[in-house]
Order: sequence, then structure tokens, then C-alpha cells
Amino acid sequence: MSKKVAVIAIGGNSLIKDKAHQSVQEQYFAADETAKHIVEMIKEGWDVVIGHGNGPQVGFLLQKAEIAEKVANLAMAPLEVCGAQSQGQIGYQLVQCLQNEMKRAGVNKAAACVIEQTVVSKEDPAFQNPSKPIGGFMTEEEAKIKERDLGWNVVEDAGRGWRRVVPSPLPQRIVELDAIKALIDAGIIVVSIGGGGIPVVEREDGTLEGIAAVIDKDFGNSLLAQNLNADMLVISTAVEKVAINFGKPEQQWLDHMTLAEAKQYMEEGVHFKKGSMAPKIQAIINFLEAGGKEAIITNPENILRAIHGETGTRITK
Repeated sequence: MSKKVAVIAIGGNSLIKDKAHQSVQEQYFAADETAKHIVEMIKEGWDVVIGHGNGPQVGFLLQKAEIAEKVANLAMAPLEVCGAQSQGQIGYQLVQCLQNEMKRAGVNKAAACVIEQTVVSKEDPAFQNPSKPIGGFMTEEEAKIKERDLGWNVVEDAGRGWRRVVPSPLPQRIVELDAIKALIDAGIIVVSIGGGGIPVVEREDGTLEGIAAVIDKDFGNSLLAQNLNADMLVISTAVEKVAINFGKPEQQWLDHMTLAEAKQYMEEGVHFKKGSMAPKIQAIINFLEAGGKEAIITNPENILRAIHGETGTRITK
């Protein structure tokens, strides 16, 4: 393995700026902007593996499938298949943008997308408490029919209608890890671990089957960084730095955190929201505790500046 390997996790929402910019073409423009900053890292000698979120994209695919079922009576694709479709879509966009930017920058490297499966445990407590909303809103009647006929778990969502909820188990094993390692060893830039990976479980004979679940992409990329013995885990998100006491008069932006400080802030339970910054901090804690050297949280346009120590929040042991 190269001595300078970085795993970069970019959010699915970072490819969609807002509700007015959700088209595939607009997602392509956002991917291209992110690729420019990553290519600057590559020019400085980093080998990179890029993971990405896919929440909004999978949501679109599910809603399209729901409409197709209602209008044309077409069978809906399983959730894990929608996850695979989103990996292909986003992987294509990112790889093409990386190829184009490297060509413009005179960087002679190849890029490839690996459609990736992640093994989860059937015994994960998340399967006893499905809580991740997916897909569109339904009436109570529609939701109850899905619950009866398809075995869905459904809940009423804040007065807006009913939605399907699925488990969010922790990632246990990256199925395509050897392929990713081989590509990195060959100097190829890799896009993989989309949405934390396609959730699969192992049967008794060791074969795999997909399962309806959602894996947190930060946990998935943290596991990859651990398995690769990566030098750095970069989590690219919507903010330039991490803050404690966010939104309060005593709010404080952080340039640096130690592992101990990160664990303390998590234990206090008031600084990081469960659905946004908390999983990012926990993913970094997992990486550092497993032997990782350092991690950075920043927004896409500041990735290189953060690596140079000019901005972002750096977390070290």
C-alpha cells in the first residue's frame, strides 16, 4: 500500500445543493466541483478512495419505483437494488469528473468505480428497531397495505404522512476489500462504499443475500479506512469546521480535537446531532481507536486547505 492513502467520504447531499438543484445534470456539476479539490490532493501525491452518501438519490429511485408501481403496475425494485443503482449512477459521475479533471491537470492516473457490498449481522439490534425513513409519503391506508402485503415497517412521520422505515445496522465486513486494495496498489483512484455499501447478510453456507437496510456512509468509510490502514480519513460535509454548543451563544468552532476530547463531547450528548454530526465524530473515533493516524472534517471546497492545516477540524490521538 502507498504511504499516503486517504479515504474521503462525501455526503450524498453534497451532490444536491438544494431543492432547486436536484437534476442529474446539476448533480454532475456538483460532483465536478468536488473532483477538482480531490485532484489537487492527488497532485500532491495522495492515493485516494472516495466513498459517498446516496440518501437523496436512493430516495428518488424509490419514489420513481412507487409511481411506476401505481401507474403501470411495475414491480418495485428491492431497497438493496436501488442502493446498487445509486452506486452506479454516482460512481459514474464521480469517475468521469475525476478523469476529466486529471486530464486537465496533466495527472496520468486511472479512476474506477467498485460496486461494493457490506456484510451486516442479522443479530444487529437495529433489526429489532427499524428507524431510518426511506421513500415517499403514503396515506395511512396505503401504508397499512404495504405493511400487510410486503411486511414493511411503517410509521407516521411528524404529521406529514406515513413512511417506510428500515434498520440501520453497523457495517461488519467489506466484501470487495481485496479488489479495492488491488486497485490502490496499482495506483488507481477508487470510488466505492456508496451509501455505506449495499447491505448483505451471510447465509450459513457463507453465501450472501441482500437485505433491506441502510448503512451509515461514515461508518462504512471508517471501516474501509481501518482495513486499508489509511493515513487519513476525510469526511466532507456541509460545514467548514465542527462546532461544540452549536447554535448556542457559547458556540465554539474547533480547529483541533484529540481522540479523548471527541469521546468526551460524544458522551456529553449535547454537541452533535444524532442524524448529522454525531455519526461523523463516532466514525472518526472508531478509525483512530483502530490505529488510524488522523482525520479531518470540512466542506468539499476546503479539503486541500484542511490537509495543509489552514482550516477544517483535525482530529488526532
